[in-house]
Amino acid sequence: MSKRVVKNTMIIILSCIGALLIIAFASLCIISGILEPPKYLEPWQKTYSQKFADPRMRLVAHGLLAANGHNMQPWKIRLDKNDNKVFYLYADSDRLTKEVDPYARQMMVTQGTFLEYIIIAGAELGYKTTVELFPEGNYNEQKLSESMKTNPVAKVTFEETEPKSSSLYDYMFWPDTNRAAYQSTMLTSEQIKQLATTNADINMSIKIFQDQENVDKLGSYAIKSAAIEAGVNRVMRESQTIFRANEYQKNKYRYGFSVEGQGTSGFMRHLAQGLVTLFPAMNSGKAASDLFIQSTRTSVDNTPVYTMIITDDNSRSSQVKSGMLYSRLLLTAHSLGLVMQPLSQVLEEYPEMKEPYSSIHRDYASTGGTIQMLVRLGKPTKEVPQSMRRDVMDLLVEE
Repeated sequence: MSKRVVKNTMIIILSCIGALLIIAFASLCIISGILEPPKYLEPWQKTYSQKFADPRMRLVAHGLLAANGHNMQPWKIRLDKNDNKVFYLYADSDRLTKEVDPYARQMMVTQGTFLEYIIIAGAELGYKTTVELFPEGNYNEQKLSESMKTNPVAKVTFEETEPKSSSLYDYMFWPDTNRAAYQSTMLTSEQIKQLATTNADINMSIKIFQDQENVDKLGSYAIKSAAIEAGVNRVMRESQTIFRANEYQKNKYRYGFSVEGQGTSGFMRHLAQGLVTLFPAMNSGKAASDLFIQSTRTSVDNTPVYTMIITDDNSRSSQVKSGMLYSRLLLTAHSLGLVMQPLSQVLEEYPEMKEPYSSIHRDYASTGGTIQMLVRLGKPTKEVPQSMRRDVMDLLVEE
């Protein structure tokens, strides 16, 4: 066989391989839903709230963008039929994550993040909002799920006023969580001051750590707790049941986890989604546990600063208020060019997490307070995509 024939044969083989790879990639993209319009991103558009005539729904549309545990978006809204300037916020007990959050503490923090976004949006849109927590009384803790259905977390009342431009408003439309690596740059004294001044409640405190000893210690807590969580099958299954493998699922459910949360974007997102759709085992069982531990380690290895929100007590009101503070802290961080990611595992309260939970409280809340949030903080190395959001009308319930 002549060299020319061999060469031509190799060209044909390589061309066939290339064509097959292109077909395979195109097939994975189709399986991923690359042609499916991402309706789950519509609420992130600044014009989204404007399509609602009721100003209450305009405010709620902004609250929908708030950070929330496991991206469950566990909010329900009841509009007051007798007063068009009042609505009520309820915790959606059908969206509890009972394995990682058995006492619904994170659920209450999530109610607070929502309320603070409403307050900030209200000022921008020309509404002065007043929030009254638990206006119909506290929950019956022995019948918590039922109590959430009857007792609102908050009564929100607003009155029209002159719009007041907020330096934080535009940052509400940024992705609330960045899980990528952060730059090694530490905070300046001025940045620390601005972050600290987001808190005006004497019953709460913000602690910021960027010395190497505490950064290493808190990183160790994060890795240890991630390893524990990865080894608890019922907890991992709970997360896996809300994983959305492709665009079709994301448009159908519009809440939960997806590959974007792992830092995958662009065409690689569709490649990953196509593969996970075809081979679900890639994101379940040991594979999911190993990926979770590895992603936590990568995060910890690229974290220059940690911050905590600590409350004097662990009442339901304090939990909600800590969420409100978290939103202010997050948006202020964004205004300073910083991003954040909660590291919630060590603060979860299921039995297997008892030892690190108790230990971190002995180390950092020895006076009897409760650490409501542990967060990594820093300058981003890359932008991350926005996460799924539900249609705001899905939050609305009738009396």
